Amino acid sequence: MSNKKSPAPPDTNVNIAVVVPCYKERDQILDVLSSIGPIARWIFVVDDACPDKTGDFVEANTDDPRVVVIRNQKNMGVGGATLAGYRNAINAGAEIFVKLDGDGQMDPALIPKIIAPIQAGHADYSKGNRLHRADSARGMPFVRLFGNIALTFMSKVSSGYWTIMDPTNGFTAIHARVAKELVDQDIATGYFFESDLLFRLGGLNAVVHDVPMQAKYGDEESSLSIRRVFMSFLTGHICNAYRRIFDTYFIRDPGITTLELVFGKLLLLFGIVFGSYHWWRSVESGVPATAGTVILAAVPVILGVQFILAFISSDIRRVPTVPIHPSLPPLKDTNIKAE
Repeated sequence: MSNKKSPAPPDTNVNIAVVVPCYKERDQILDVLSSIGPIARWIFVVDDACPDKTGDFVEANTDDPRVVVIRNQKNMGVGGATLAGYRNAINAGAEIFVKLDGDGQMDPALIPKIIAPIQAGHADYSKGNRLHRADSARGMPFVRLFGNIALTFMSKVSSGYWTIMDPTNGFTAIHARVAKELVDQDIATGYFFESDLLFRLGGLNAVVHDVPMQAKYGDEESSLSIRRVFMSFLTGHICNAYRRIFDTYFIRDPGITTLELVFGKLLLLFGIVFGSYHWWRSVESGVPATAGTVILAAVPVILGVQFILAFISSDIRRVPTVPIHPSLPPLKDTNIKAE
């Protein structure tokens, strides 16, 4: 979501924690950590049961007092590692958490830009967007770019954030109070984490902002393969879309928009089934369908499409615009189990 107001100057008194989930990233991790500026008070490096013992490597090769190594006893995936970092950041008293991958594809110099919408009180969660203009994704492999565009559309439908792009971008920031509402939810812990997190944020009516950024692509290889994860992402988005629509329009807020969806689907289904049946009979018998039959098939399809478009239009207008973190309970008496 684009900002309509100019961001307020960063609040230097805000406690910032950077969470760096790691798995087989020893070659880049020290450069990433050394590039994190003084804006961060804590840096939580999460060793996600790395076979190359990234956590031990970090402890042996950095003297930055801000760095705290967390070790998962078993591999939890990027989502599980990030949530472990969130829990520790909550207990430490951080107010904003930045998630920064350890593969070197994200520029730590952009941390002030990523957290600015939250600091300014305009958002609960902000994320990088490498697709904000035509040349911003320059250098991104074509297959990855195409897959990202497809996943973006699916994420819009499943999360309800119709203005958000680049949903798999792992460069994110979240307010601590909002993170506390999420850490105990059954969020996907693998590569679907960022997309599933958007769905969960939508359930809270949290405000999400995109932050334009340029991707960094060097010699490192991303562990996310679009070809490998596309079908699992598609399944996850379909399930989340049905859950979101049912919860929003049939449980929490049934109304005219619900009727638009129901009648739209029924009319469209009737028109397609009725028209297909009579088309098949015409082919079998060699007798063309009457004008009345054609009209009876076409009109429900046209009306059904119109109702569904009206539903989509209403759904787009539901995108949250008022941040929720000021109204959430404070973190003083938190009892989050750290990992």
